[in-house]
Amino acid sequence: MRLSTPDEIEKKTLLILRVLRDANQPMGARLIARRMADHGVSMSERTIRYHLRLMDERGLTKLAGRRDGRLVTKMGLDELGSARVRDKLGLAISRIEILAFKTTFDPKGKRGLLPVNLSFFHRKVFRDALEAMKPAFREGLCVSELVSVAGAGEKLGDVVVPEGTIGLATVCSIVVNGVLLKNGIPMDSKFGGILQISKGRPLRFVELIYYSGSSLDPSEAFIQARMTSVREVAQRGDGRILANFREIPAPSRSLVESIISDFRKAGINGVLSMGEVSEPICEVPVDLNKIGLVLIGGLNPVSCAREAGIESENKAMSTVMNFDDLTPFKSVFAGIRGR
Repeated sequence: MRLSTPDEIEKKTLLILRVLRDANQPMGARLIARRMADHGVSMSERTIRYHLRLMDERGLTKLAGRRDGRLVTKMGLDELGSARVRDKLGLAISRIEILAFKTTFDPKGKRGLLPVNLSFFHRKVFRDALEAMKPAFREGLCVSELVSVAGAGEKLGDVVVPEGTIGLATVCSIVVNGVLLKNGIPMDSKFGGILQISKGRPLRFVELIYYSGSSLDPSEAFIQARMTSVREVAQRGDGRILANFREIPAPSRSLVESIISDFRKAGINGVLSMGEVSEPICEVPVDLNKIGLVLIGGLNPVSCAREAGIESENKAMSTVMNFDDLTPFKSVFAGIRGR
């Protein structure tokens, strides 16, 4: 029997901590095992219980009740924050691949699971946040006008909304990856960036972060650094928005164009621009026999709120939701405004 090395134990500990942190509610070994399987790690419930006991002793986790499972402690969150760089590298690209695999959305049938970003606003400022986001949705500076809202203690996908906040789910551009994958089209996810818009048209990327070298979703980093001007783009057609860059095989072009048409009929406008074979797009070089795609960032509306001084906690590329659970932003805005 091969014994686990200290390095392997530490990796499993960090993964369990991430699962507990993202769940934001007590979890037992069975549910933790299911979530870890989503990350490509297979562990038995018995093994997880063993690691949890060790983590309890280290003060990283604590029992929420005899049968309620574990919660991550402040010490556990600190441990995640200072985790080794090599354990963080590549996390963003792996999340893209996992969410693309989980996507079952059928644009023609308008049904199935699709990936979403989650943003949590303090309940007192949520109405103002919606007001600030309205220009982005109105001008189509989003993957889709479809959203979902949930109060504290309720769920968006498999994520519980924290106390004192209201959660907003926006469609994530990874829906394009997922649907193309299900149609047999491989997509190379390169980077997330800041795209300069001039006179209403995409001009060039002025900042970028490669997914393969980042643990944080690029959009989260750019929003936090206040590097966007989405409101100016919505009002004047000039400014900087969140966008992502992908590549597809050249022979798949006609099929991809057909899928993009189906997306639009379903109310999803994730593809902002498609280039020519092996030709640069938005000043980004494209590999041989590939076509570049520029996808609009799903968190652009949230950037609008941030530009207006309204803070939020954002979890890009967070989870999947059923298409039927999404509602047009106009309806949500009218409902909140009428209260």
